[in-house]
Amino acid sequence: MHFVFTPPGESAAGLLDLPWTVPLAEWDDARLVEIRQRGLSRHTVRFVAEGGAVYALKELDARLARREYRLLRELRSLGLPAVEVIGVVVDRPDRQDAILVTRFLDHSSSYRALFANARYSHPTDRLLDALVELLVRLHLAGFMWGDCSLSNVLFRLDAGAFAAYLVDAETAELHPALSEGQRDYDVSLARERIAGELFDLAAAGTLPDDVDPIDVADDVVRRYEGLWDELTREEILHPSDQRYRIAERLRRINSLGFDVDEVELVDAGPEGARLRVRTRVAEPGHHRRILLARTGLDAQENQARRLLNDIAAFRGHLERLHGGPVPEVVASNQWLAEVYEPVIKAIPPDLRDRLDDVELFHEVLEHRWYLSERSGRDVGTSTAAQDYFASVLPTIPADLTESGRPPDTTS
Repeated sequence: MHFVFTPPGESAAGLLDLPWTVPLAEWDDARLVEIRQRGLSRHTVRFVAEGGAVYALKELDARLARREYRLLRELRSLGLPAVEVIGVVVDRPDRQDAILVTRFLDHSSSYRALFANARYSHPTDRLLDALVELLVRLHLAGFMWGDCSLSNVLFRLDAGAFAAYLVDAETAELHPALSEGQRDYDVSLARERIAGELFDLAAAGTLPDDVDPIDVADDVVRRYEGLWDELTREEILHPSDQRYRIAERLRRINSLGFDVDEVELVDAGPEGARLRVRTRVAEPGHHRRILLARTGLDAQENQARRLLNDIAAFRGHLERLHGGPVPEVVASNQWLAEVYEPVIKAIPPDLRDRLDDVELFHEVLEHRWYLSERSGRDVGTSTAAQDYFASVLPTIPADLTESGRPPDTTS
């Protein structure tokens, strides 16, 4: 056999003594775990808990496994939203298929779990926004998916919205740039697959009655075309309004969650100048980077934006309290110690894995707003957190998302 693992190898060292010579479907190992929120797969897929993490193991043709391993590594290096590939096992005995190893995405859900859960009875728009944004980011990077569907994506909560992550790249291709025909093929395939998946949900009784699978699938195409046009179109700017129009275009692109890499103005004669905007292909990162630098917290983009707003409000409170300016770094560290960390430490242990910490804090802030509106005064974060832990958090099903942590077997 031949093991290939991504550096550093420590993350996969504990996997080396798994029964790799046995067909994956026949494994009987104490480290095997069930993941309830897994999506559908045409291959045998099993999950292993090792070293405090959960790994997904997929058995498939060796050529496809090597290819997917390489593509997932390239996506990761580009900063695109995809699962983290750990390694691939090839040349197994008796000409068995290879096994691709990826790290399970913490606190993620399949589209089926989100539609089936009453807490997200109408997630269609948010799921489509996340999926379309992912597809556009991939296309900007020259990545033709070839198998875009809801089943090949995992979704993570992001301050009430969703972030989509690619989990299957075995049919994908990476090019310097995609032609219009390649993009059209991907979008058409996505439309067909999504319609079929939603018809399956309707047959199972988990699709809301007012959701039409064909209308939703057509809407995917419209949303994709609108986002692609906003990010890539060229426009002629008159000299008198170039500064304003450029600023407005960049503001719209940033509001869509994309960063601008380069702005180019090409002389177009008497008409003015032709504006070309090159958009960064990496996953959303502007607010994430700021939050990480100020607090050390790693969050999704919308989550980071929400927490930065709360830090700004807390800084304003400190400045009123002290009667003068408070440095940003001081306010951020004080907010972390006095506002964020007390809430996280107060989470009841039996509810600890219902949501990731940052999403839970976001929900506490939303609950604070709700309680304050109802009472006509600011109830404060601590009071809101205690009420949220008592009345809201227990209603979130334990199987809505998976934390990626192995089950507790000590009791």
